[in-house]
Amino acid sequence: MTGRTSNPHLAVWVAATGLSHGEIARRVAAEANAQGHRQIAPDASRIRRWIDGERPRPPVPAVLTAVLSDAIGQPLTQGDLGLTAQGPMLDSIQLPLLTEAAAQTLAGWTQMDLVLDRRDTLKLALGVPLILAAERMLGGTARPLNHAAKGFDTDTTTALEEVTAFFTRADAAKGGGLYRSAIVAQLAEVARRIQDGVPTSLKARVFAATADLAALAGWVSHDSGRYATAQRYWSYGVYAAAEAGQPDRGVEIVTRMSHQMIYLGHPDDALGLLSVAAKKAILPATRALVASQTGRVHAALGDEHGAEQHLATADELVADDLGDVPEWVAYFDAAEHAGARAVSARDLNSIDRPSRASRHFTDALALRKPGFDRVRVMDHIGLAAALFDEGEPEQAAAAAQQALTEAVRIDSTLVPSRLNSLLDAARPYQTAAVDEVRTRATDLATAHPTTVAA
Repeated sequence: MTGRTSNPHLAVWVAATGLSHGEIARRVAAEANAQGHRQIAPDASRIRRWIDGERPRPPVPAVLTAVLSDAIGQPLTQGDLGLTAQGPMLDSIQLPLLTEAAAQTLAGWTQMDLVLDRRDTLKLALGVPLILAAERMLGGTARPLNHAAKGFDTDTTTALEEVTAFFTRADAAKGGGLYRSAIVAQLAEVARRIQDGVPTSLKARVFAATADLAALAGWVSHDSGRYATAQRYWSYGVYAAAEAGQPDRGVEIVTRMSHQMIYLGHPDDALGLLSVAAKKAILPATRALVASQTGRVHAALGDEHGAEQHLATADELVADDLGDVPEWVAYFDAAEHAGARAVSARDLNSIDRPSRASRHFTDALALRKPGFDRVRVMDHIGLAAALFDEGEPEQAAAAAQQALTEAVRIDSTLVPSRLNSLLDAARPYQTAAVDEVRTRATDLATAHPTTVAA
């Protein structure tokens, strides 16, 4: 999935069938014959030409759509396959390989998000299409683009870098709810300017900053419960990272996509994404991040051996010094890895080591740097839930009260979601202190729903 193609949408779905081009050609001929179109008899090379951009004439698009729908086991449209006159639908997370066309697609996504609010048109990508999309995007290479200077100059590029850094700090501190619309609007402006042109001398800086901004737009969208929207922005972030010549940046963004899959209850898809990311990770920091995240997913699946294997790999990488860590992955440190170990221990709930989760949450809190208020709140809530699970209701109630006091200042749907875990853990206990925690947590979770239509 790393080669160039003029119809990446068709390429993805053909690959998803697992069938050879010759077999697809045979099935198209058989389906056409059954429909009375005996003149349609493509061969394997014809399938290849369709993927390369040759547009088949009717009724072939309808026949091909029927064949691939049957092979995949889910209904597809001609738009899904990039065979309509209007081109592929914006619902897809696939991106064109031409820089200006990709920016135009991004502009369409931001318009749906900000102006039309067409969340109902977006579908969350899952399973084979999601994994193949990540593999294709991570395998991308920089492509020619319009070198006109009217889109960006040195000053506007510096301004883009500075505003992206500001939004990143603000999100880490207070959550992305307040800033999401501004971040998406900034991304829309970037998409417009990329279409106007990017000078060769500024290309790496422009697309590096754009990758950071798109990654952030995806995260704050996920943090606001707009999950399919988040996927679109992350997919563009991976694309922009390739344009910037930063493959590890794309790997980090794919780990965000895997985090979302864990959160939404699709651990197998999370593992698929991380498997693709592991093959591309080069820097010690991104390798450690992928290993830590992979261990966490194995824990969610109840695989203690697999979890420990990958978490131990991350332990070694972190202990050996991650070296010169780029700013976009600087958040992954010993504290973040301790948090992953804590959540893994909670998911495994090992009987022979019942205190493990609280110990790792305590380690994470001790190691957290200033400015990461949201994740610190998540750690406090996780610590309280772990203490409840470990039979320490008084300590748990005290930790929970501290977490709830801090949580009211964070604008994030992820916090109420973690509060639901706290409520589950507190259920066996009926004391005045625990009842007060239960009331406060319920009120906060009710005031901030965890899911918005995506």
